Parts: sequence; structure tokens; C-alpha cells
Amino acid sequence: MKNLPETVLPIMRRTRELLMPHWGKVEAIRQKDESAHNVVTKLDEEIEEYLTRELRAAYPEIPFVGEEGGGDRAAETFWLADPIDGTAHFIRGTAFCTTMLALIDRGQVVFGVIYDFVGDVMYHAELGKGAFKNGERMHVSGRPVESSYAAWESHLDKPENLERYLKLREISILFKTISSGYEHILVAQGQLEGRICFDPHGKDYDYAPGTLLISEAGGIVANIGKSEYDYRNTDYIAANPALFEKLTEGPDALFPISK
Repeated sequence: MKNLPETVLPIMRRTRELLMPHWGKVEAIRQKDESAHNVVTKLDEEIEEYLTRELRAAYPEIPFVGEEGGGDRAAETFWLADPIDGTAHFIRGTAFCTTMLALIDRGQVVFGVIYDFVGDVMYHAELGKGAFKNGERMHVSGRPVESSYAAWESHLDKPENLERYLKLREISILFKTISSGYEHILVAQGQLEGRICFDPHGKDYDYAPGTLLISEAGGIVANIGKSEYDYRNTDYIAANPALFEKLTEGPDALFPISK
């Protein structure tokens, strides 16, 4: 798995020429559930097929797991991909859509990419090597809690989640695009101070790439109630140190860490 950025980033960047001619010009071919945003286009399937083919050619020993086609999550090492995160935005021609990829090795996210193909901005991180925006190192913000903006995701139809949401709103200005990939990059480059998922809608491929970006950009990422992070647990906080401390420490912590 040497030279991951040199090999993988050009593969990811080529998705732009496949996607942009259809941005704002394609319709859904099916809906996964009753949610207006949970839709699939032919492009979702075609981009996943492209990534599968190209990554298999470059790394034949690593299996591929995608949002649309699935795969072997029991493998020791595998790619985990979301071909278009924010498909509903893609259909409408709005900017909050990305292509995301993570490399999972022995239960840990070791490489992550989020490609903003609309703006042609590539974000990537490699475990222990930092996080980068078009090759330039990036860092989470140093803003205090009092000035913080935070993205969030939850099922607010459940009373306990609504209660948490209302308390969270007292701590930080809340922000939402309905696209986890786009929100993760905003945190990693310091435009938002955090992203909090409690009983969220998404899956592992929605969060694995972005949480690595945030942690490698100097943020703190941990599952709710814990001091460590497992990408298979979709309840998590990914935030700059100040907001993370406010949410998890002290007698009034909204998401205290279990001892």
C-alpha cells in the first residue's frame, strides 16, 4: 500500500470528467426509502463501477466495498466508497456533493479521500501523516466554543434525540447541508468547529473518510461516550479541541465520556 496519494488521487480526480457533464441534469432511477434525499442515479452506479475497476487494477489484492454494490467488510483490508455523497444535491445542481473513499486496514481507517468534484478540490489524509487540501496541509479551527458552528445528524423524531439537539443548539450555532462528506471537509479546514452524529441516518462509508481528515487536521474524533473511535460505530463527535472538551467534559457535559 505504498504511494497511496500518488496512485489514488488521480483515480479520484478523473471522476470529475465523468460527473460534471451530468451535474444538475440527471434524474433518480430509484429511491432507497421515503426520504426525499435518499435517491440513486445511474451516475452513482457508474462511478462505483469505475472506482472498483481502477482500484482493482492498481491494488488487485485489496477488495472493494461500495454503497451501491456492497462487498466483503470481513476482509482484513478493503476500500470503502461512497460514489456520490449528496446525490439529491447532484440532481439539483447544488454544490454539496462529493465522492468519498476510505481504506480500512485491520479495523482502522488508514487513508481517506473526499473529492469536491464541483469545485475540483481534493482533500485527503493518511494516518499519521496529516490532512491536505489540494496538497496543502490543513488544520481545524482554533475558535472558542462561544464562536463555534457545528454540523449535526440525528433522528429528531425520537424524543431523546430532540432533547439532545435542543441542548446542543444552546452550545453552538448549528449547521446542516444533509451531506456528511461536505460537512467533514468544512470541519477539517476550519470553517466549522465540529460535526456531531447521535443516532444518525448514515452508514460507515458516509463517515470513515471524513473522520480521518478531521483527526489528521488536529481535531479530536471519538465515539459518543468513549475516548476512542471505531468507524463501525456511527455515533461520534469530530471537533476542534475546544468544542470536543465542552461536549464531553465537566458536570454539564452533553455527551460525557464513560469512565
